[in-house]
Amino acid sequence: MKVFSSWSGGKESALASHMAICQGHRVWRLVSFVSEDGKRSRGHGVSAQILDLQAKALGIPLVRVRTSWGDYEENFKKVARELKEEGVRGGVFGDIDLEEHREWIERVCGELGMKAILPLWGLDSRTVLETFLALGFRARVVATRLDERLLGKDIDEDFLAEIQRFECHLCGEAGEYHTLVTDGPIFRRPLEVAPAKKERRDGVWFLDLVPQPEE
Repeated sequence: MKVFSSWSGGKESALASHMAICQGHRVWRLVSFVSEDGKRSRGHGVSAQILDLQAKALGIPLVRVRTSWGDYEENFKKVARELKEEGVRGGVFGDIDLEEHREWIERVCGELGMKAILPLWGLDSRTVLETFLALGFRARVVATRLDERLLGKDIDEDFLAEIQRFECHLCGEAGEYHTLVTDGPIFRRPLEVAPAKKERRDGVWFLDLVPQPEE
């Protein structure tokens, strides 16, 4: 089935896309929802430039959709209808265990006549992280409301041990932290980025990433 991936640039969307591909689906487009000025992704705060470079490293075209939170559903439906005209019949989502998210996804996709594909649904959060690492994905923390010192950390075994001390959802499903994936089995080449400035907005610490300078 030709599908789109609801793409944040983070670990769950990447792992879900990989699992959907393994199930025989073709990820036709990545769909990222960005701020109304088009500069950053909603939630993760990743720059549009980095999202574009990530999509090129994956070799999958990216559709950036400008939206406010209030217009999110309207704009989601608009882009999904446009993709449906290109033969897309389903969407891939990286949700794990937030029931209200799943209900929204299944309702909206149902109204559009599209299939909702949630490969990670119901998996234990530790299993999700361990699977992500075992497959060779690489990611780093780009936003957190837990501790500024987490910014820029690689998602690895050390991180898995460290995140447990916060007694939060290990995958950050409630927005405790967000990541950017830089390599893995669905990448054609690694995404080379370097940390830039840190900034705190609305109680959340964000790390800007910039393209890695060539040596």
